[in-house]
Amino acid sequence: MNVTLNGQQRELGHGWSIAELLDDLNLEPVRVAVEVNRQLVSRGDFGLTTLDDGDVVEVVTLVGGG
Repeated sequence: MNVTLNGQQRELGHGWSIAELLDDLNLEPVRVAVEVNRQLVSRGDFGLTTLDDGDVVEVVTLVGGG
């Protein structure tokens, strides 16, 4: 299945969850915000939210500093 991830086409396995995508990207769930089809997904729902063919996913990494 294909999704658009941060503006780029990406092929994923069928029925991947957001948690699986983040794991594949080597990103820690506590350090990102994820939007699917312009809807913000709660961090607690990353493992429950599956992606569908054609979804548009935005992953933003949160960076602290000072």
